[in-house]
Amino acid sequence: MKAVVFNGAFDVAVREVPRPRLEKPSDAVIRVTTANICGSDLHPYEGRAPLDEGMVLGHENMGVVEETGDAVERIAVGDRVSVPFNIACGTCRNCDAGWTNACLRANPSGRPTAGYGYPMMGPYWGGQADHLRVPWADFNLLTLPPGTDHEADFAMLSDIFPTGFHGAELAGVGAGDTVAVFGAGPVGLMAAHSAMIRGAARVFVVDKEPDRLALARRYGATPVDFSTADPTEVIMDATGGFGVDRGIEAVGYQAHDHTGQEHPEMVLDKLIEVVRSTGRIGVVGVYNPEDPGAATEGAKKGRIGFDYGSVFDKNIAMGHGQCPVKRYNRQLRDMIMHDRANPGMIVSHELPLDEAPRAYDQFDKRVDGWTKVLLHPAA
Repeated sequence: MKAVVFNGAFDVAVREVPRPRLEKPSDAVIRVTTANICGSDLHPYEGRAPLDEGMVLGHENMGVVEETGDAVERIAVGDRVSVPFNIACGTCRNCDAGWTNACLRANPSGRPTAGYGYPMMGPYWGGQADHLRVPWADFNLLTLPPGTDHEADFAMLSDIFPTGFHGAELAGVGAGDTVAVFGAGPVGLMAAHSAMIRGAARVFVVDKEPDRLALARRYGATPVDFSTADPTEVIMDATGGFGVDRGIEAVGYQAHDHTGQEHPEMVLDKLIEVVRSTGRIGVVGVYNPEDPGAATEGAKKGRIGFDYGSVFDKNIAMGHGQCPVKRYNRQLRDMIMHDRANPGMIVSHELPLDEAPRAYDQFDKRVDGWTKVLLHPAA
């Protein structure tokens, strides 16, 4: 089959690789209809996260079931499905508690997290390919209505829509709240959309890219361009000096100023400035325990020197971590089906698999208009 293969930093290629097969009775193999390029895919692409050469990329996947193992009972051949990026066994202590992002069995390394085509998340090939093997298929797969309706919307269910919603959940966003989202990439936009769905009165979205800020406005948020104004001043002025009730960090460890200079603590510090006393912050931007390319010696070892003293002084609560997709994806699917959510509005490009190397290059360079790329292997 064809697949997008990682060769090294800034080098991906579409190659012929062996088609996945059923390895255990609980497996399924799906024919991939849509696989997205995620901002997180850029971490190994830029050489900022370790990934073995030859790995098939892609953790945002959906498709149609073509084969099932003998132990699979709930999922059937022909089902249209969304594949959560978390791979979870469904029976360990963490899965049993709903933390499918921290499965204790799925990653052979013993690390409590597993996923497709991603650094340190196990040997599982990703879905930027014609086909994908899904372990523990009955537990992991989410069924979708048959056909092709809402394909771009449903494609967001594997990761970024639940992750954005998780950011709003961690921040405790509720009816009437004011919210500041830092980062208008796909996850930040989904966090803003989720905050509005959850009843926020006003949502500020901070970024510097015009195309992303325009999408934030389309979702009903107030865009704040940090390249032209201090976001703290803008948000504090807009809230009468009070600050926002909730903050969402959707940038991660490669946070940088408008000149491109990295400051790993920058977004956390800004959120601490704009979130009111006794407010709450949800962090869903990725922070790694090691980053050899980091701007500071501490950050190279995962130590981010943010203003924790003010967090304590202001009684700000913080939640953080990878999203347990299954906690939210069924509800978000139903919101899409009943026109209560429109995550697919962020899609800028839908391309055949052969265009993946160019798409990675353009998306990584933040070329204007490249906000979210969907790959269609059958195109």
